[in-house]
Amino acid sequence: MTVLEIMKMNKEYCLRYDEIPNELQIKAKTLCWEYNQCSPMEDEKRKEILEKLLGTYHPLTFIEPSFRCDYGFNIHTHGLTLINYNCVILDTSPVNIGANVFIAPGVCIACAGHPIDVAQRNEGICTSKAITIGDDVWIGANSTVCGGVTIGKGSVIGAGSVVTKDIPEGVVAVGNPCRVLRKVTEADRVELSATYSKTI
Repeated sequence: MTVLEIMKMNKEYCLRYDEIPNELQIKAKTLCWEYNQCSPMEDEKRKEILEKLLGTYHPLTFIEPSFRCDYGFNIHTHGLTLINYNCVILDTSPVNIGANVFIAPGVCIACAGHPIDVAQRNEGICTSKAITIGDDVWIGANSTVCGGVTIGKGSVIGAGSVVTKDIPEGVVAVGNPCRVLRKVTEADRVELSATYSKTI
């Protein structure tokens, strides 16, 4: 099995950093740099870059610069995806993002890790676990999602949270480490302050 095949698996793995070909990152770094230089008016150019960068690109994927990722080919969007400013995705394993997902500014999604054992860490050994973000999830600003985590459909992650374990469907979860606070209910619906009609 090649290193690339190992990296694309949904299973946890450990590799030495020098076993991962450098050229796999160079392409992503170059495309991220190009993307981050785009004018706000260059929608088509942004789309073309994301089609080259992401493993699976849904046409309703919108990412605000600045954006960084390790490889790109392990990022998969499956519907409307809104990623706000300064997001980092360390996609050393697959990152699957469902439909109607909102990712706020400053979020870090990190499949990559290192051994707790200092000797192994100093040898350049890396660990990696896949991440799954379900449909209709909202991840609050400056949150971190760690490797191996699944966030269930319809859940909300509070700003500044560190998600180290799976979060079930339909809940509000907050904190470091992130814990379920309560379920999402009908009481969470908001009323519009005003309505307007668009005139030409």
